[in-house]
Amino acid sequence: MPTAPRGFSHPGVARRAAIQVGSIGLLGLGMNHVSGLRALGDDAASPQPARHKSVIYIFLSGGLGQHDSFDMKPHTPENIRGEFQPIATQTPGLFICEHLPKLAACSDKWALCRSLTHPYNEHSIGHHIMLTGRTQVPPGFDGNRPKPTDYPSLASVVNGVVPPLNNLPPAAVLPERLIHVTGRTIPGQFAGEMGAKFDPWFIEASNYRDSKYIHGAFPEYGFQRQKGKTTPPDYLFEAPRLELAHGVLKDQFRSRVQLLDSIQRQREQLDRQAAERQFDRDRQKAVSMLLEGRVHRALDVHAADDKLQDRYGRNSFGWSLLMARQLVEAGVSLVQVNLGNDESWDTHEAAFGNLKNYLFPPTDRAVSALIEDLDDRGLLDDTLIVMAGEFGRTPKVFTFDGAETKLPGRDHWGAVQSVFFSGGGVLGGNVVGESDRIGAYPKSDAQTPENMAATIYQSLGLPKTIVWKDSLDRPHQVYHGEPIVGLT
Repeated sequence: MPTAPRGFSHPGVARRAAIQVGSIGLLGLGMNHVSGLRALGDDAASPQPARHKSVIYIFLSGGLGQHDSFDMKPHTPENIRGEFQPIATQTPGLFICEHLPKLAACSDKWALCRSLTHPYNEHSIGHHIMLTGRTQVPPGFDGNRPKPTDYPSLASVVNGVVPPLNNLPPAAVLPERLIHVTGRTIPGQFAGEMGAKFDPWFIEASNYRDSKYIHGAFPEYGFQRQKGKTTPPDYLFEAPRLELAHGVLKDQFRSRVQLLDSIQRQREQLDRQAAERQFDRDRQKAVSMLLEGRVHRALDVHAADDKLQDRYGRNSFGWSLLMARQLVEAGVSLVQVNLGNDESWDTHEAAFGNLKNYLFPPTDRAVSALIEDLDDRGLLDDTLIVMAGEFGRTPKVFTFDGAETKLPGRDHWGAVQSVFFSGGGVLGGNVVGESDRIGAYPKSDAQTPENMAATIYQSLGLPKTIVWKDSLDRPHQVYHGEPIVGLT
């Protein structure tokens, strides 16, 4: 079992009735659902936790080109600098891509690391590295499918060592799992060697009714990477509904629980038994989540104010980041947001048109809105935003043999990428590290995925000595690097 950090408090028993023996028959649940029932009550006498620390990890599946976004090289030859021009930000001397104007206008609230590096140029390995914060490839790694020997994702580690708050899992991933168009599930997203019970809460909100060959932010910014098709698929963004079983009304359900108040004699016995049983985690939480209005509100982005939805953008990027904000406000500690299905940012060809027209506009709007929204609500200092992909892109722009569009792009490049940070005490307008003249390798202050992960764990208040334990009670370190110096 994971070892929780000192100072974190686990939720106590608030309403004894929910764990009484009578609950088993009345609710049709087994002993392995006791802890979920325990969460139903709200004891006013229980101490309220201090404002929790949280992280929103924005993952750009496919790999964002550093030259075309946050580390432009305007004085290099055209086949390196690309088609885009730099623009000034609010921070003197800091320039970014002309197609990110909203982020440029709030540069006082974000920072960059321009020197993160790892040695791999393949998607599956890159995903595993950047989603787990571990550069080393695990034994038996298979790029075509997740394996139980994979290293645990950042979200899974948080799910294992951070106590839940407000009946919510500590970590969530949205709006969909990363599944390649060929059908293979991309590794690195799951708990791996920690065990499947520590998989993050996957919120499947991207509902496709036809082909997933279209990429980008649906429905406004759908595009087909190769053929240039822009007709969006039939698509609906909607979080999964949390509902009681058919025929069981909420008041009826609550009444059944309340009827158990008189059954007290076997409470201690049940507690002892429950502690010895392997719980079904999803069904444990289902009972409390079904009746918890806060959960429904956090998942329902369409109920948000119209102006706020417009501010984020009425597309999968905007709704996803709005949901992430609502979830951290409700009590989730880490939310991973996959901006782009099926490696949308893999700009091998037609890179500049796809970035300019379909990827940068919704990203610029949604990320800047997230920063400003968190700041307006007084949450930015306690919420770290990290944005990265599985790797950067090649310095050289070229047209691939066989490219359908005959338009240039950039290939995979793990040697250097730019990582975006905001909130959580990050110094706005700050830049850590530097790439070389053509943006190919770190020139100074090289950083690793382990250091990025350590920055996330530190932001959550996790001590460097924290461990999680496997099924054989062997301890595993959470930290494998040092937090990036100079960000805060």
